[in-house]
Amino acid sequence: MRAQAGTVRTGEIRLLRLTTAGSVDDGKSTLIGRLLVDTRGAFEDQIAAARDFNEQRGGNGIDLALLTDGLRAEREQGITIDVAYRYFATPRRRFIVADTPGHEQYTRNMVTGASTAELALILVDARNGMVSQSRRHVTIARLLGITDFVIAVNKMDLVDYDEAVYSDIRGQFGGLLEALDTYGLRGATATFVPLSAARGDMVVERGERLGWYRGPTLIEFLESVEPSADRARTAFRFPVQMVSRPQSEQHHDFRGYMGRVSSGAIRPGDRVRVLPGGLTTVVTGIVTFDGDRESAQAPHSVTLTLEDDLDISRGDMLVGMDAGPKVGTEVSALLCWMAEAPLTEGKKYLLRHTSRTTKCLVTRVDHRIDIDTLEPATADTGLGKNDIGRASIRTLEPIVYDAYKDNRETGAFILIDPGDHSTVACGMIEPD
Repeated sequence: MRAQAGTVRTGEIRLLRLTTAGSVDDGKSTLIGRLLVDTRGAFEDQIAAARDFNEQRGGNGIDLALLTDGLRAEREQGITIDVAYRYFATPRRRFIVADTPGHEQYTRNMVTGASTAELALILVDARNGMVSQSRRHVTIARLLGITDFVIAVNKMDLVDYDEAVYSDIRGQFGGLLEALDTYGLRGATATFVPLSAARGDMVVERGERLGWYRGPTLIEFLESVEPSADRARTAFRFPVQMVSRPQSEQHHDFRGYMGRVSSGAIRPGDRVRVLPGGLTTVVTGIVTFDGDRESAQAPHSVTLTLEDDLDISRGDMLVGMDAGPKVGTEVSALLCWMAEAPLTEGKKYLLRHTSRTTKCLVTRVDHRIDIDTLEPATADTGLGKNDIGRASIRTLEPIVYDAYKDNRETGAFILIDPGDHSTVACGMIEPD
């Protein structure tokens, strides 16, 4: 099995970004707490604080979920509300985990966590199987471009470690993948791991109660999953954030273009195009605080110098000479609506895409997607909070973009209410 594009190499140790999802009380926070404790990713004072809080409310020992449920409301209710990002590492890999909420009303939080993930870890309560919210989260992850899943069949201790229960859940998930294929979301693969997050079986240690399972533990799988293509291998994209013109006698003729490599790699001598204008030039240098570099790749932040004196400003993009991105003022996009007020056709917003912010108009709401059935649903009243749907958008200035499925960095954007500058939606650009 291979993971979604985006894994970052750091020397010999790779960084894997994953998101957890599932229904309420499936044990997401407990599982992450177990990973943190058993891989020594939690500090002693964090463990002690979680133990003290649990004992203050009448519990015994440490409640692993408290290591990730950081908000007071989450701790008091025993649920995850916000997206909790946690970092841990093993000798073979580093991890950033987004622990996302299970409640339907926090769909937007789940979208936030999944939008930067390479792999989705879906928890299923062995007693309940694939419930509606489990299916919902798998579908959202696929809509966001995730193709690789690990299905953690949790709480096996509560079904006496019954292999038949595990096999039945595998079959349920297989049916969901077939439904996604029918909808056009093909190519998803899954690995299944039976486990008990509370007792630790098959999380980091194998335990002694799942002898019929011959596959890897959860951490063994996460350490060994290989990316299909990381960002450094994809086409070069460099949104310009700032033009550097130092006001000093030593550097009076210096002109550099500052930004972060969104994808791909660059070297001095490489020819690039400047979009949306379309002129071409050659990269002459890669400048950083620590000195000049021989190359740069995603996600390095650097300053590029160019052979020609061109009119380049913030919001422009330097791209490679291979098949380039699209340039235009009209896009079709998948939107996850986040605001209390619904989205309606004809409403004006600000669209922030890479380093460019421009005025835009939502010209048409095509339809809302019924996540449970994967069927288009009426959008006569626009999109409401946490709804996901398709819309057509026209921008005042041209944007330089790829389809989200091809490049997450240049295929994603947010919509901003110009009145209070709140983020009202996140968007994924669809192929033309």
